[in-house]
Amino acid sequence: MMQATASQLYDYIACPQRVYLDLHGDEEYRDEVSPFVRLLWERGSAYEARVIADLTEQGVLSLRGRPDAEREKLTREAITNRVPLIYGGRLSADDVLGEPDLLILRGEGYLPADIKSGRGEEGDPDEGDIKPKAHYAVQLGLYVDILERLGLGIGHVAEVWDINGDHVLYELDQRRHSRTEQTWWDFYRETLAEVHLINNGTSDTRGALSSVCKLCHWYTNCRGELISNYDLSLVPSLGRALRDTLSPHFADLREFAAVDLEALIDGKKTSIAGLGPDRLRLFHARAKLLCANDASPYLRQPVSFPVAPVEVFFDIEADPMNDIVYLHGFVERNVATGDERYFGFFAEACSVDAEREAFAQAIGWLRERPSAPVYYYSKYERTMYRKLCARHSGVTSVDEIEILFTPPRAIDLYYDVVFRATEWPTYDHSIKTLAKWLGFSWRDTDPSGAASIEWYQRWVQTGDVAVRERIIQYNEDDCRATAVVLDGIRGMA
Repeated sequence: MMQATASQLYDYIACPQRVYLDLHGDEEYRDEVSPFVRLLWERGSAYEARVIADLTEQGVLSLRGRPDAEREKLTREAITNRVPLIYGGRLSADDVLGEPDLLILRGEGYLPADIKSGRGEEGDPDEGDIKPKAHYAVQLGLYVDILERLGLGIGHVAEVWDINGDHVLYELDQRRHSRTEQTWWDFYRETLAEVHLINNGTSDTRGALSSVCKLCHWYTNCRGELISNYDLSLVPSLGRALRDTLSPHFADLREFAAVDLEALIDGKKTSIAGLGPDRLRLFHARAKLLCANDASPYLRQPVSFPVAPVEVFFDIEADPMNDIVYLHGFVERNVATGDERYFGFFAEACSVDAEREAFAQAIGWLRERPSAPVYYYSKYERTMYRKLCARHSGVTSVDEIEILFTPPRAIDLYYDVVFRATEWPTYDHSIKTLAKWLGFSWRDTDPSGAASIEWYQRWVQTGDVAVRERIIQYNEDDCRATAVVLDGIRGMA
């Protein structure tokens, strides 16, 4: 049996089809790895190196860079000799193979830990919904499993050493969330079983369109197949799990769109388990829109917008790995004339002081336009401004930020309008997709927030003014795209 690895389990959480294609796919159809993904790899390696450099004084044994067979032999020898801290080890047992970043001696056994250049948990601290990351949990589960099989573990516990310097404990015997009895350990075992089926060629995996697809090296090929097959996951927000729920009932998107929907609904229930009438009607309407010829977006319910002589369209650029907001962009529009002007406030260094200065300039600019409605796309801007307010005391106040992001002063065009009140003949509702559908074009050939982060890193390293201008131009286009979507919604039936 082919041994399952931690990286396979990690990838499986995002997409089982990726695990299959990495093993059995035709290399000819792989996309080039994006510069942003390469940047993630580089940053991960650099952060790991910094952590290990700090551990050197503690006597860490480093096995990184040794040939695989030698590394596994040396890892076992180090464990036998009770070396307190092992970096870059390698262990296998039966059908599993793991390479934990750290093995830490705790009492009579070892605790595995991975060093991550992101947060150790996910969720919004402001909303109180912090929880383990599933893709981290299954990796750690595999290391714990190996140690347990070898009689070297200390229980179903492991750690993530994250970008904030926190050692986040993963207690795998805890329930995943309050609505299930399944523990993280159960979840790991279930995921491992599925990966084994893929490795053995006995699993029927399928791709599914989702937000994580664009960073995958199989994206172009996989998306093309989903479209040609009229896959149900093309319906916005339907997702893999619901696609699999609907698949026994409908062969594809066209069949779903053509069904007499009311025949499936009985009061507050439907004949499809786990899907109530409201959501079923919503997805059916979206399927019909995708299958219709010359379809147009429409309103599900009336919407209204503030009336003012000046409107502002707002977008930020942030690098979560360096924990910096490096650009605040605004397009100001004179409603009477239609004239638009862009203002950008750029962090001229990757530093706390430069971030503070750009933030202060942006707040000052907004204060000069107290009656102008501010349009932005998704909650990210509000979340980051709350964090900036807390980080840079004296620039603004909590009350000012809350007032700024309270309608009608500011309108989240995605959550408050697009999500709640509109439908589009598109596979998703991102600003890029909707603005392009309405005829807007970004000037850059690779417009994305991920690309902007890579450009900013390049600018920090080189000071190349052309790269700086590329970032600003991209941000300006994002702001103008927000205006285009607003105008498109205003023109809807």
